Amino acid sequence: MKKIISTQLLLLTIVALSAQQPLTKPTQDTTKKPGQQWQGQKPAQTGTQPGQAPGAGGPPAAWQAQGPSITGRIAGILLDSASRQPVEFATVVLINAQSQKQLDGVVTDDKGTFKFPEVVLGKYDLVVSFIGYRSKTLKGITLTPQKPDYSTGNFFLAAESVNLATVEVVGQQAVMENKIDKFVYNADKDITSSVGDASDVLQRVPLLAVDGDGNLSLRGSSNLQILINGKPSALFSGGNVGDALKSIPADQIKSVEVITNPSAKYDGEGSAGIVNIITKKKSAEGFTGTVSASGGTRSNNANLSLNYQRGRFGLNFNGGSFYTPPRSSSSTFLREDFLSTGTRTLDQVTNGNSSYYGPRGTLGMNYDINAYNSINSSLTFNGFGQISDNTTAALFLDPASNFRQEYTRVAEANSLRGGFDWNSDYRRTFKTPEQELSFSIQLTGQNSLTKNTLSQEGNDPSLLRNEKNDNRGINLETTLQLDYAHPFSKKVKLETGIKGVLRDIDSDFSYSAFNQDNQQYVTDPQRSDVFLYDQNVLAGYASFNIKLGEKWGIIAGTRYERTDIAGKYQNQERVPFASDYDNFLPSIIINRNLKKPGSSVKLSYANRIQRPSLRFVNPYIELTDPRDITVGTPLLFPEQTDQLEFNYNTFLKGGTVINAGIFTRFTNAIIEPFTIVINDTDNIPAEQEALINSIKPFLGQIDDGISITTYQNIGKSTTIGFNFFSSVTIKKVQFRGGATVSHYTGEGILAGERVSNSGIVWNGNLNFTWTMSKSLKFEANGFYLSPRVGIQGVRSAYTRSSFGIRKEIWKKKGSIGIVAVQPFQRDVRFPTRLEGATFRQTSEYAFAQRSYGLSFSYRFGKLDFNKAPRQRNTKIKNDDLKDSGENSGF
Repeated sequence: MKKIISTQLLLLTIVALSAQQPLTKPTQDTTKKPGQQWQGQKPAQTGTQPGQAPGAGGPPAAWQAQGPSITGRIAGILLDSASRQPVEFATVVLINAQSQKQLDGVVTDDKGTFKFPEVVLGKYDLVVSFIGYRSKTLKGITLTPQKPDYSTGNFFLAAESVNLATVEVVGQQAVMENKIDKFVYNADKDITSSVGDASDVLQRVPLLAVDGDGNLSLRGSSNLQILINGKPSALFSGGNVGDALKSIPADQIKSVEVITNPSAKYDGEGSAGIVNIITKKKSAEGFTGTVSASGGTRSNNANLSLNYQRGRFGLNFNGGSFYTPPRSSSSTFLREDFLSTGTRTLDQVTNGNSSYYGPRGTLGMNYDINAYNSINSSLTFNGFGQISDNTTAALFLDPASNFRQEYTRVAEANSLRGGFDWNSDYRRTFKTPEQELSFSIQLTGQNSLTKNTLSQEGNDPSLLRNEKNDNRGINLETTLQLDYAHPFSKKVKLETGIKGVLRDIDSDFSYSAFNQDNQQYVTDPQRSDVFLYDQNVLAGYASFNIKLGEKWGIIAGTRYERTDIAGKYQNQERVPFASDYDNFLPSIIINRNLKKPGSSVKLSYANRIQRPSLRFVNPYIELTDPRDITVGTPLLFPEQTDQLEFNYNTFLKGGTVINAGIFTRFTNAIIEPFTIVINDTDNIPAEQEALINSIKPFLGQIDDGISITTYQNIGKSTTIGFNFFSSVTIKKVQFRGGATVSHYTGEGILAGERVSNSGIVWNGNLNFTWTMSKSLKFEANGFYLSPRVGIQGVRSAYTRSSFGIRKEIWKKKGSIGIVAVQPFQRDVRFPTRLEGATFRQTSEYAFAQRSYGLSFSYRFGKLDFNKAPRQRNTKIKNDDLKDSGENSGF
C-alpha cells in the first residue's frame, strides 16, 4: 500500500511540473510523411499507420517557429445539386497538394457533413465522389497558423449515370471497419439497433455472440472485458453482464470496438480480448439535443441528450431510463444420482416472471486551457433493479430406501444496484506532433442489495421452510494512471505509462429462518458474515509503434503487472487469506499492406491473464434452491493465455469486403464452475472432503442429495478457430455476414477426478439491408449460436431473428422505426446437459422473446463543424476481471 501511495504522489508531481514547461525542446522539423494510400479501401478505416499523423503534408519551415503547433481542420457539407438534399456515404479524400498522395479519407454522414479534425498545416486538395454523381475536386486549400481552419460550406455534386460494375462502393463500409488493432462496428448505421438494449446490438457484431441470458462471448470465449467509452464502469463491477447490458439502450450506442489481441497499453486482463461500447455524443461548436424513446412488448427506453460547445469549453448531458415489463419463463430440471443401491432422482418444474428497470445518466465537461493543456471530466451514474418470482413443484425419489419427498417452493428475489463512475483526465501536448503526456484518475463505486425470500411446504414436516437470504455489497475502486507518448522520428513512436488500481470490496451476507415459537426471523450466525476483500494492481508498460516504409506497420511492447490480494471475515473463526503474483505480458502486431489496393494481412500475438471477478471469490451462498447451492471460492489464481492470430482483409470491385482469420488460444489454470453431488454425508469421498470442509462453515447442515456448484482452477484448455466476415453491396441492397468456428479441448482435475471434454463451437450472423429511398430503409438480421462445450457438459444453442424499418422525417432531424424480434417463435428454449462421476443432470430453460417495438428520435439545435474541438479520449481502461455471467451477491 505504501508503494501505491508513493506512486500516486510521484504522478501528481510530474503532472504539476509538466503543466509549467515542455518536457523536451521543440524539434526543428515537425513535418510528417504522407499517410498510407488506400485506393479502393474504405476511407474511414485507413486511419494512421504507426508513427504517422493524419493529414501530415509538410508545412513550411517558417511556420514551425510561430508558437504552439495547433493542427488545422477541414470540414464541409455535401449536397445534391438538384434536390439540395444531403448526400450520405460519399467519399471525401484528402490529398497532399505537392506530392498528390492520398493522406486520409472519410465518409459523409446522414447530414452530408464531413470533417478532417486534425490536419497538419499545409496545402491540400479535396476529391469528392459517390456512385451516381460526377466526382469533384477542390484545389489549393491552405491551412496557416493565422487561419488553421477551412470550411468548404455547401459543396454540390451533380448526378450522372454510373456503371456499377466499374465503380467501387465504399458507403457500405461505414457499418464495419478493420483497423490495425481492432474491428469497429458502427451501430448507428444499423436501423434494427434502434430498439432494445446493448445485447441486441452486440449480437450483430462480427466475432461476438450473445446467448439468451445475455452472456457475451468473443470467438467462443467469455473471458473478455467490457468497456464503455474506453473506461470501466460500475455497471460491470462484479455483477451479471446480461443484466448490465439490459440497462444500456440500443439507440444510445454509436459503435462497438472489438480488440482481439490488445497491445501492451491495455490492461493484461481479458484473455479473449476487449469489447469497447462507444455511446453517442457530439463534438462540434454549438448547442444541440436529442430526444429519443422506444417502446414495445419487451423493453421501453427514454433518453435525453444535450450538448453544448463554445470556444474552449464544452458541456454535455445524457440521461434516461429503461423498463422491461414482466416476462414469463419456465424451466424443467432432472438430476439422476447413481448410487450403489440404485438411481435417486430430483425432478423439478418451475414457472416464474421477471422485470427490470433503472436510470442512467452522464454529465461531462471539457476545457482547453491553452494550445498545450486541456482537461476532461465526467460523472456517470447508473441504477438497476430486478423483481422476480418463481414457483417450483419438486419430487425427490430414492426407490432403494422407499424415500419420497414432494413439495412446492415459492422464491421471490429483489435486487437493487446503484453505482457511479467519475473520470478526470489532464492532457499535455507539445510542439512536436504526437508527443503527449496525460494523467487520469477514476473513482468507481457501487452499492447493491439482494434480498431473497423462500417459502416451502410438502408432504413431510421437515420440508417446511420460511427463510430470508440477503447480501449487501459495497465496491470502491480507485485508479491512477500516467501515460506518455514520444515520437523519436517520423517512423518510430514510444508509448509508455504506469497505472495503479485499488479495489476495496465489502460483502455482508446474512441468512435468517422464521421461528414458529416467537413468530420472528432469527439470524443464523453460522451462515452469516461480512467478507472483506482487497485487490491492488500496479502496472507499467512500454509499446513501440514502428512504420517501415509504406507497407509495414508494427506495434510491439510488454506490460508488467503486480497483483496483491487479501481477504478476511468479520467472524474471527474463519481463516483469512492472502496471495500475490507477478506477470510479464508481451504483445506484438505486424501489419502488411499488400500490392492490391485495400488488401492487408496481420499477424499478432499477446500473452494475457484473467483474474477471477468478485462473483467467483465471494463466499455468499445463494439458497433459492436448498438442493442446488452455488458458492464462491475465495482463493483462486488467474488464468494465463497465449493467443496467436493471422488475419486477411481485402476490398473487391462492386463493394465487396472480405475479412478472414485463424487463431489459437492456450490457457492454463482455467477457472470453471463445477458441480458435485453429496450422495452420503456419512461417507464423503476423500477427493470431495477437502472441498466440502472448506465451504461447510457457510452451509450449516449438509443433507444427502444436495448438489454444490463452485469454482476452481481446473486445468488447461486449447482453442483453435477460424473467423470470416464479408459485406456485399448490389445497388440499393447490402448483405453482411460472418461466422466463427472453433474447436475447444479442456482437461483438468475436479474433486480429485481427472476429466476432459471437447467439441466444436460456432456462431454466425447474416444481415440484409435495403435502402428503399433516401429516407426509408429496411433491415433483417439472423443469428445462431451453437451449443457450447465445458468441462462437465454442454450448454444450449441459441437462435434469434429481427426485422426493422426506419423512416427519416422532418428534413432528417427526426426518425421513426418499427422492429420485430423473433416474430416466428414466441418462446426460446435452452437445454443444458451436465455430467459427473456419480450423476447426470439435464435441464431446459424457456422464456418469451417475441417482441414488437416502436422507436422515435428527434434532434434539435445547430452545430458548427468548422470549429470542432480536438478529440478527447480518456486514458483509463480497466479491462480487468473475469466475469461469471451469473447473478452476483456484490
